[in-house]
Amino acid sequence: MNAQISFLDGTFRLIHIPLNLYPNFLQPILQVLLPQGGDDSLANEAEGLSIDNKHGFLNISITPVECSVVCHSNWARNVFEPVIKRLPSNVAKTVTISKDSYLILSVISAGMDAGSRVMDLTSPLALAGVPIFFITTYYSDFILVPTKDRQTVVQVLLARNFEFDKDESAYVSPSALSHVRGKSGSSEPPSTPPPSNAAELQVRTFELLKKRNVVPYISPYLSLAQCSGRDPSQLLGYGRRPTLSRHTSGNGHRRSWLDNVDTKLYTSLISVLAKQPRFLSITLAQEDPPSLLLDKEYLGVFGDSLVGDTEGDLVPIFLDLVNLPLEATGIVSGVAGRLISDMGMEETGVSSELSYLSTARAGAVILSSEQSMKALEVLKPLLSKD
Repeated sequence: MNAQISFLDGTFRLIHIPLNLYPNFLQPILQVLLPQGGDDSLANEAEGLSIDNKHGFLNISITPVECSVVCHSNWARNVFEPVIKRLPSNVAKTVTISKDSYLILSVISAGMDAGSRVMDLTSPLALAGVPIFFITTYYSDFILVPTKDRQTVVQVLLARNFEFDKDESAYVSPSALSHVRGKSGSSEPPSTPPPSNAAELQVRTFELLKKRNVVPYISPYLSLAQCSGRDPSQLLGYGRRPTLSRHTSGNGHRRSWLDNVDTKLYTSLISVLAKQPRFLSITLAQEDPPSLLLDKEYLGVFGDSLVGDTEGDLVPIFLDLVNLPLEATGIVSGVAGRLISDMGMEETGVSSELSYLSTARAGAVILSSEQSMKALEVLKPLLSKD
């Protein structure tokens, strides 16, 4: 397997919005989702956009637990903070923007199934004491790490035989992700020494989850599909789109974000977001078409603007992590690792189905409907206080 891991430009914030306040934040959510790059009034926010007005990274997730947004720090400060400040103080304190900023690692890999990617990418960071958020999309995996831990992350990659490729501006593994763990250092070591191996990591993870009363559950009748928007090259008129300037096109007119997107897809997204869906996770990354993980109930709204396995039957197992600090480590790796081992996923090939979605205050393990029920039966006894 070849793996390529690169740091995306900029720093990012995690925003937690309680579901009862979702209507208050629909306007800023849409403003971030549909950035008007040609509007000078948004010059500050536009720092988080590429030259053709694309987000380097954006994730908006509405789940049964919360509404969660991962966006560039400028958008958090200039779009979301003003809305929070207008709320009554007792209400405003229920909405949180992470105090620490985060970096985002983009992971492109081949020859490894989804479950193994989750484990091999998160375990080394957890063992080094780095808290992470993990987002699996249709095309790529993304890992959020605290900005202050960048050097530790680099040391972890180098210890696992990654080399920095200047041409790709990425850390590249020419073969497989090595299972040899090297020493990792940090200028701010965690208050509790990190676990020494994967087994200890799993034990600590479930002790913490049980202590904080985290109970895994499945939301009744919720079935998901993992899809993607169409590649821009497939869109009518793509070859005529200007690419030279953020502000003007070849005929001198101001450019719009509409020149760069599938308007049918975005119109459908607005329609679904306006309904406050039970589950929708949209990820925009500069190098990929939009990636969606959504309640299958809404597939009809999108019509032919989506590609992917719309016949799939994915069921998320939710972990409400509201009582855990953001700096908690090992949650993704510990939970995924325990499921892979206890369910014999590697032997049966089921690990290819496993994916994970981190949101600001929750996590979701995503499997086929049959495997989700089996996974829930594995997790419940581990987190029961009886």
